[in-house]
Amino acid sequence: MKFSLENILRKNIQELKPYTSARHEFTGSASVFLDANENAFGSPFDENYNRYPDPLQWQLKFQLAKIKGVPAENIAIGNGSDELIDLLFRICCNPSIDNVIICPPTYGMYSVNAAINDVAVQQVPLTDTFQLNVEGILKVIDENTKLIFICSPNNPTGNSINKSDVEILLQQFNGLVVVDEAYINYSKQTSFIQLLTEFPNLVVLQTLSKAWGLAALRLGLCYASMQIIDIINKVKPPYNINEASQKIALTALNQLDLVNEWIRITIQERELLIKSLKKFSFVKKIYPSDANFILIKVANANHLYEFLISRGIVIRNRTKEIGCTNCLRITIGTPDENENLLQSLNTYNT
Repeated sequence: MKFSLENILRKNIQELKPYTSARHEFTGSASVFLDANENAFGSPFDENYNRYPDPLQWQLKFQLAKIKGVPAENIAIGNGSDELIDLLFRICCNPSIDNVIICPPTYGMYSVNAAINDVAVQQVPLTDTFQLNVEGILKVIDENTKLIFICSPNNPTGNSINKSDVEILLQQFNGLVVVDEAYINYSKQTSFIQLLTEFPNLVVLQTLSKAWGLAALRLGLCYASMQIIDIINKVKPPYNINEASQKIALTALNQLDLVNEWIRITIQERELLIKSLKKFSFVKKIYPSDANFILIKVANANHLYEFLISRGIVIRNRTKEIGCTNCLRITIGTPDENENLLQSLNTYNT
C-alpha cells in the first residue's frame, strides 16, 4: 500500500503560504541588522537577547544529527513534544471530519490535542500485556483516519511496544504512524529512527526533557522524512524555540558522557527499587519497565497515594486509566529519594 503525504494533508495546509520572518529571508552574515524591528541597543543581560533566534535551530539540529545519525534536514524541534503533537493534528486532521487512533492506557496529550482540534478519537486498548492489538487497530481504520499514536516505551505502563507490530501498521496504514519515544534512552529496544528511510509514513518523537534533564526548557524533537519536516516548518510559529533554550541545549548536547552516566544510574536504581518493592504484601504486581518509572498494582491505590502525599512524597495515581485499576506510577529518583520512598512504605499500614 503506497503512502502519499498529499493524501493526508489538509487542503488549506497544502495551499498555505507561510509567514516569512526577517531571519528566514536572510541567513548569511552581516554587521548591521536593520531588518527585524529589534531593539538595536541590546538587552538588560550580558547575552544579547535583543535579536530574534534562528527560526530553524540549525546549530542545534547539526549537533543532534551527529548524536542520532540522522540528517539535520530530517529533524524538527518543538516547544516540547506537545507542540509537535499539536502540529501533526493541525497539518493532517480536518476538524469534525477526520479521526486518529490511540491505544490506552497511554500518554494523555494525544486525546487532549484531539479534543482541542475537534478531531474524533478511536480507542483501541492495549492487550493485557500492554501490547498493541494490531488486528483491532486495522479494523477501526477508515478513510478519515489520519494518525496512529504509539508510545514506546509506553507511559504509564513502562514497557516497549513490539517493533514488528508497529511495522505491520506502517506497512498497512496510509496515514502517519507517530511513535513517541520520550523514554527511549532507558530502553534496551533500538529507536524507530532506524526505520525512517524504510517507511515514509513514520514520525518519531523524542525529547530533551527526560534523560537530558532539560524539562524546564521544553524541547521536543521530531524525526521524519524531509517532506514531513518541511510541512512542520511551514506551519510552526516562526520563532518557536527561544535563543536561551537553543544555547543551553547546545551546551547540554556536549555532555553525552554525563547523560549516559545518569541513564546508567537510573536503570540500576530502577532494578533495585523493583527488587525492594516485591517485599511488600500490598504490592500485587510490578510491571516490566524500559523507562525511568515503574507501574505497580497495589491493594488500594487511592489510600497508598494519599499516605505518601502525607509523607511529602508525590507519585502519580493512574487507577482511573483503562487497564490500570489500583495502579500507581513511580518515577525513579535519586538513590536518596528512592530510599526515602522505601522507608515510608515500611511504615504503611493497609
